[in-house]
Amino acid sequence: MLRTHTCGELKKSLAGERVTLTGWINSLRNHGGLIFLDLRDRYGLTQIKVDPVQSPDLVEITNGLRQECVIKMTGTVIARPQEMINSKMETGEIEVLAEAIETLSQAKIMPFEINEEKAAEASEALRLKYRFLDLRRPKLQKMLATKDAFITYAREYFHKQGFMEIQTPILANSSPEGARDFLIPSRVYPGKFYALPQAPQQFKQLLMVAGLDKYFQIAPCFRDEDPRMDRHYGEFYQLDMEMSFVEQDDVFAVMQPFMKEAITKFSEKEIINLDEKGDFKRLSWTEAMDTYGIDKPDLRFEMKILDVSEAVKGCGFPVFEEALNNKGVVKALKIEGGAKFTRKEIDEFVELAKRKGGKGLAYLSIKEKVVGASFAKFLSPEKLAELAATCKAVDNDLVFFAADSWRTACSVLGVVRNEAAVKLGLKDNSKAAFAWIVDFPMYDYSEIEEGRIDFGHNPFSMPQGGLKALKEKDPLDILAYQYDLVLNGFEISSGAIRNHEPEIMYEAFRIAGYSKEEVDEKFGAMINAFSYGAPPHGGNAPGIDRILMILNDWDSIRDIYAFPKDGQGRDLMTDSPATVDEKQLKELSLKLDLDKK
Repeated sequence: MLRTHTCGELKKSLAGERVTLTGWINSLRNHGGLIFLDLRDRYGLTQIKVDPVQSPDLVEITNGLRQECVIKMTGTVIARPQEMINSKMETGEIEVLAEAIETLSQAKIMPFEINEEKAAEASEALRLKYRFLDLRRPKLQKMLATKDAFITYAREYFHKQGFMEIQTPILANSSPEGARDFLIPSRVYPGKFYALPQAPQQFKQLLMVAGLDKYFQIAPCFRDEDPRMDRHYGEFYQLDMEMSFVEQDDVFAVMQPFMKEAITKFSEKEIINLDEKGDFKRLSWTEAMDTYGIDKPDLRFEMKILDVSEAVKGCGFPVFEEALNNKGVVKALKIEGGAKFTRKEIDEFVELAKRKGGKGLAYLSIKEKVVGASFAKFLSPEKLAELAATCKAVDNDLVFFAADSWRTACSVLGVVRNEAAVKLGLKDNSKAAFAWIVDFPMYDYSEIEEGRIDFGHNPFSMPQGGLKALKEKDPLDILAYQYDLVLNGFEISSGAIRNHEPEIMYEAFRIAGYSKEEVDEKFGAMINAFSYGAPPHGGNAPGIDRILMILNDWDSIRDIYAFPKDGQGRDLMTDSPATVDEKQLKELSLKLDLDKK
């Protein structure tokens, strides 16, 4: 080893000991002859002192150095005087008097400073281009260390529970998981493609058929979908698990202790909102939508949505009347203290509702015990007061109303609820509010093809009621054994009890518009396997990066990756995606047909 110690471990007890350190120069200072430099490695900082009287030959060496040069130095540990102790450094009780310095690598002038306080001064694009430099920042190194610790904890936990870690293929087949696939052209089989797995769904179910009844892996997943604050472009990692001979509650019984312990190990948050048994709260999908306007509600605060359809029936306000006459609803959201919002802020809420697909928002407020409303001319003062009482609104409260189809009215007030909580500071980062969202609809209308029935969630889930429900019920009334785990308004895991019977699977896919031949073509291995005796099974897959982002209140999921893509899906450091030459395309039997605009 080139060093005897790291830059973060020297203590006062080592005073008088001769040590050798290596690292990067974090700062370099000349104080009237004495030269000081802070040496940095992954483990911390140590102050090095160069005395030109004792070591005149070192002055010339230090004059040729700058920040981020890599050096090796040997010297003696010295205890600092009490008045010189730096309490902000782990090694602040000591310094090292240099006896020898060797330059291991020079550094060019940095494109930005490796300094937490000044990191924001550099654009994200510049920092991503020089990601190998940005990663020298202790904050980012701590993020990666936390991710490593979380993965270690996950492996230890699931091994103790009797699970086996198994790696599933990366080169797989295309599967309808809800996002676009990344396709890999085959050189050996021209015109055919592999797909990078959106999840190890089919393979982990095949492992259950194989009799490996408790599987998990730290699984890389690939989805060609737009990035956002809590979703990294292209690739992410999930803690994938599956169990045989289980029902929904069995999966919950494994996951809840894991999540509770993760909170205590990786955050300072207090878990709230547990039920009387100490379990995470459960909400059906319908209840979550009806009460909070979203299937991943933030339960750190109340602010529930109310149905006031009966209360406003016949009130004379055309917006309400039209919605009710078209079999819609009128929903209300009371915001305590919301009457302080300005007209500009209220207009912003209205625009937010329109972007979500609503027609707008009506509202009433109570100021100095006087009820006013955007629709006051249609209702008498008495009727307005009754409506305010129905919404349990008191002085200084604001109530928003959405009149539309049930789904749209709920969704509109869901985004308004979230934005109001942000403005009012209701999202307490010292709290962790979990919830299981259960009983998802098996089917929904397609977002791509109007009028077509498609899977609402995971296509491999077992429909509640089995084959009988598929044959006798309206598809939109069929529920599935599907569940999401929600934390502080984010979906952190999705799972299901799987469909393991070929006849039920064929029928489930038929309703979604797939022929038997298409099912055999896309999922032939799984269908064939199920015909040889498949156990009932289920599982889920928490998103590792998203969990860590929430537990630590990190601003962006991208920083949890060592080498992330930017907001447009580009790697600015390696300049990918990139073009390939004609020879490579020819080997793959591909020809580009690019728009020459």
